[in-house]
Amino acid sequence: MDDRSGVLAGIGGTPMVRLAHLGSPDMAEVWVKLEAANPTGSYKDRMALAMIEGAERRGVLQPGQAVVEYTGGSTGSSLALVCAVTGHPLRIVTSDAFAAAKLDTMRAFGAQVEVIPSPEGIHPELIASMIRRATEIADQEGAYPTNQFHNTDMVDGYREMGEEIARDLDGPVDAFCSYVGTAGCFLGVTRALVERHPRMLRVAIEPTESAVLSGGEPGTHRIEGGGAGFVPPLLSAGDIDRVETVSTTEAIDMARRAANTEGLFSGPSTGANLLVALRLATELGPGRRVVTVQCDSGLKYLAGGIHGQS
Repeated sequence: MDDRSGVLAGIGGTPMVRLAHLGSPDMAEVWVKLEAANPTGSYKDRMALAMIEGAERRGVLQPGQAVVEYTGGSTGSSLALVCAVTGHPLRIVTSDAFAAAKLDTMRAFGAQVEVIPSPEGIHPELIASMIRRATEIADQEGAYPTNQFHNTDMVDGYREMGEEIARDLDGPVDAFCSYVGTAGCFLGVTRALVERHPRMLRVAIEPTESAVLSGGEPGTHRIEGGGAGFVPPLLSAGDIDRVETVSTTEAIDMARRAANTEGLFSGPSTGANLLVALRLATELGPGRRVVTVQCDSGLKYLAGGIHGQS
């Protein structure tokens, strides 16, 4: 939006790059939207701003009213930034299953953070317990629940990303793939791109260990940003052409490989995106184009054994 000012004006408009080393001449082009260029280093800045702006515009979020959200970290960091600028106190319900740097970032922006212990990682009951606690806070304290899994404003926020991709790339997009959390990015981007490229393949990505979109059972994994153990409420079968799975080990290994070969510094969700994008590029062959997303910066994972020492 043209009327945004201050740091909020820096959200969106991120660059795109073509992978230079991970691919080969007998593969399709792989293009990556560098969302780490957003103010908190994450594409979640887009959804956080869209959720707050949408609620304010409809009058369901009043000036100075508190906001509450359940989040694994990047949404919370992004909401903390947006709420700090717009004057809304923020209550976050999260877990130590997620990167400590994300929790520290929320606190740095002034959010009040409540941590639910989960040393085993991200498991199906964890997200449910976070949702229940956030609902209690909203009811008891009158905070506005952004309720990200049910919030359609976030889809509009990510639609801007799809429109940017369409503008930046001269020519068709043959496939788009992304790791699915709330499904906001997947839905917003694909809806914008399919309007221009109706034959584009829409590929959703989920953890091998919790492959519910593929019809499997929920399980425990460590690919942050998705794999909640249930099908996101806003996502329907008609929104997806294919589902690909990536294990935690594969995602982390690709994140490391991308940093070492492409200088693309990110977390495991981006590793999953890149791995599937390269699978699609191999399948589609030369003369075609695959697009995916760098979800966030690898700076958030230095203490978690992905790029740093555990």
